[in-house]
Amino acid sequence: MKPLSGLRILEFDGLGPVTFAGMMLADLGAEILRLTRAPIAGTPVFTDVGGEVLHRARPAVDVDLKNPADLARVQALIASSDALIEGFRPGVMERLGLGPEVCAELNPRLVFGRITGWGQSGPMARQVGHDLNYIALSGALSMMGEPDRPPRPPLNVVGDYGGGAMLLVTGVLAALLEARTTGRGRVVDAAMTDGSALLTSLFHALGARGLWNETRGSNLLDGGAPFYRCYACRDGRFVAVGALEPQFYAALLEGLGIPPAEAPQFDMGSWPVLHARFAAAFAARDRDDWAARFAGTDACVTPVLTMAEAPGHPHNAARATFVDQGVVQPAPAPRFDDEPPAVTPQPAPLSLDEALARWR
Repeated sequence: MKPLSGLRILEFDGLGPVTFAGMMLADLGAEILRLTRAPIAGTPVFTDVGGEVLHRARPAVDVDLKNPADLARVQALIASSDALIEGFRPGVMERLGLGPEVCAELNPRLVFGRITGWGQSGPMARQVGHDLNYIALSGALSMMGEPDRPPRPPLNVVGDYGGGAMLLVTGVLAALLEARTTGRGRVVDAAMTDGSALLTSLFHALGARGLWNETRGSNLLDGGAPFYRCYACRDGRFVAVGALEPQFYAALLEGLGIPPAEAPQFDMGSWPVLHARFAAAFAARDRDDWAARFAGTDACVTPVLTMAEAPGHPHNAARATFVDQGVVQPAPAPRFDDEPPAVTPQPAPLSLDEALARWR
């Protein structure tokens, strides 16, 4: 049995973080119904980018919330739910007749999880945007990329998923725990600006101590340190070097054949010279040669694997980090009691009546 077995959650279908949050909660054992807007003239309202990966483990249920009969059925589902999650712009659920106040009357213990870019309040709450905009406003984006170029988008993992979906899941689970003792639900306002700002807490702490500056590529963890960055190899592939601690740095130098006296670790003035020296060393051999050279050492050197390569790496294979369900995909995480992870495929769609019968 999975940790969230027995929990019933309604997911109002959307893009990005709400879909990822639904997948995580379903992976953890929650029973989720993914309410989707019925196609109009054969064209889905939402572009189905999640497919069998992000939509795994929970059935789709087509609804037309402008239809009073469908709305009444959804309200009945809400009355039997522990939580709902939605990612619409502020005010949309209220216009649909399913805002937090209405839902609380239907089900006082319901946890109402909301995920947006800017949050439910503030002068930009109703403004459009995407992951890149949210992490730009939070300050997170300013720290990413090369110093002499514009900041580089870190995919959409910092805003949508790290600062968004993960914070939504955390908030919903916290509110569910509280509801068990109080009998009262909460409204969870997860904003990607808030969440991505929260992810930068370490760098605010370092900056307050004079240990971080705003010039990209000049700090310990942003590629400024020659012992914490990626290097190109002879074959055009890359290795990642994370030798932060002195003993790990010593193992790195040994593997590169560089005398420690010629490479003082924390002499920042010498970092540009060490960058060039390390780069020349790594460029002399292929990536997998370096991976073999540093395997089993404490140098913290690993190959930078592509998405296609990662599932076949011996460590990932031993832990079943990826599974193949017709599509190779990351397995659920975290795992519990050393049980091997297992993916529940995307079930067949349900009708609203079938969904109601299931939750009676």
